[in-house]
Amino acid sequence: MGLSDIAAALETTTTEQRSSRVPTVDDTDVSLRERFEAHADALPCAPAAAERVVEAHGSGTSIGESAREAGVAPVTAAKLLHRCGEAGVTPLAPEARRIVRDWVDGRVSRADALALTGAEPSEFALATYVETHDPVAPLVEAVEGALTDRTDAAVAKRDSLAETMSSVTDMQF
Repeated sequence: MGLSDIAAALETTTTEQRSSRVPTVDDTDVSLRERFEAHADALPCAPAAAERVVEAHGSGTSIGESAREAGVAPVTAAKLLHRCGEAGVTPLAPEARRIVRDWVDGRVSRADALALTGAEPSEFALATYVETHDPVAPLVEAVEGALTDRTDAAVAKRDSLAETMSSVTDMQF
């Protein structure tokens, strides 16, 4: 079979091809507050306050400052951010968090857990909340654009070592 035989067997179409795009759902017209109101029972504060905390924290302010702007306690803001999937709101190191989990599971007394972690009672309470409450998927999706992505390991490393690194402007010639 030669090329001419193959070409003769091919059929051509003269109709216009339909566009085959992936369908998308654009829900950007739904406000953050409306999304929070749909899951108000999972929030540690009112949806309006939650919206202010997330927007303030997403713009780079600390949890404490975000809480003050929203008129809620800093621990409430930390709880909210945890429920929205924000990493790093627990005040305890990994080993201390393990001790809190042991206390929650009944393997260690509260007094021993407090002594072993060296945490203040308010830090211990927040760590307990973080260990006993998982982030809520719809809330994580709701704040996806409002909170900056702090999960990049390279960015986290750079930020944690920022004080130890020099920049080009620090060099003297």
